[in-house]
Amino acid sequence: MIITYLLCLGGLVLLLAGAQWLVDSASGIAARYEIPPIFIGVVIVALATSAPEVAVSVDAAIAGQPELALGNVVGSNIVNILLILGISALLKPIAIRRSMVRIDVPLLILISLMVYLFSLNRFLDLWEGIVLLIIFFGFVGFQIWQVRKETSSEHPDAESPPSIDRPLPIQIIIFTVGLGALILGAHWMVSSSVDIARYWGMSELVIGLTIISVGTSMPEVATSVVAAMQEQQDLSVGNVVGSNILNLLLVLGLSSVVSGGGFQISEAAIALDLPFMVAVSVACLPIFFTGHRITRWEGGVFVFYYVAYLLYLFLDATGHELLPRFNLVMLLFVVPITILTIIVLVGRAVYLKRLEKKADDLRKGYPDSDLNVNNSRE
Repeated sequence: MIITYLLCLGGLVLLLAGAQWLVDSASGIAARYEIPPIFIGVVIVALATSAPEVAVSVDAAIAGQPELALGNVVGSNIVNILLILGISALLKPIAIRRSMVRIDVPLLILISLMVYLFSLNRFLDLWEGIVLLIIFFGFVGFQIWQVRKETSSEHPDAESPPSIDRPLPIQIIIFTVGLGALILGAHWMVSSSVDIARYWGMSELVIGLTIISVGTSMPEVATSVVAAMQEQQDLSVGNVVGSNILNLLLVLGLSSVVSGGGFQISEAAIALDLPFMVAVSVACLPIFFTGHRITRWEGGVFVFYYVAYLLYLFLDATGHELLPRFNLVMLLFVVPITILTIIVLVGRAVYLKRLEKKADDLRKGYPDSDLNVNNSRE
């Protein structure tokens, strides 16, 4: 058992080191080619850190375990938003790029809704998987077009990537080694965590609902937290949103295709997990919109809801007598208060934007008025 604990610790070390190498090399490549970090986060790093989800879900689909394939994707998406962004914001408030609010998050919401609608007949058909893959290639193409557009003209909204003077071959080697460390570290963490959970008598269902989905999201956790601490905020948020989009399009699409004709979706996933995933994605939009940042208390709310979700899964899986009371508290108090808070924040943000617009209109109409006097004084 000591070896299992050491393996778990070694996996954690590999994840942290791999995340550091991946962020450094991705930022260096972006600086060398003047590529906006948002593209590195949304496409390259997101695709790289989604490798565990791809491997687990595709293998599960081939082996005839569709619930594991779907549960891994849905669980990872919930982990990415609630746990990863929550922890990152608790460590350091995260600024949100405006294009993320206008394009990427609405796209994530639409794709999440599409997958939910596809699942209502309790089956993900082969043609639906092909549609998801087509959208995936369209998404990648759009990101490439967006990068070309941004690099052809100055964008005041874009972050300047750090200057790193390593040769390109070294950057590629570091990126590859970092990716390998992330994948191997995630594998060690998942396998050792399952062994530890079994040793302490946890059920297979609880292991699948918690450890597997969290374990395959460990690369995103490590990468986003390190990027946030290094103030590579485009990389941190872009990695989460990009990974969620790729999970739904690439991972589910491939899983449906390789299964040989689609796969069955359980009633439990349709009743709880898929709607919760959609709700979490929708909740991002107003939170990102208010001030274009995730504050520490908002990160705390994300983490709280993830813990509440895990607690619900545990109570439901074990048939605990506290489940009805837990549901009552969440439905009557916690959820309404959260919704009301979001509404107030959005209303306040809209009101402040209107005030700013009126002030700008007044300045344009009266350039010599007292509104600009203070701005001209030293």
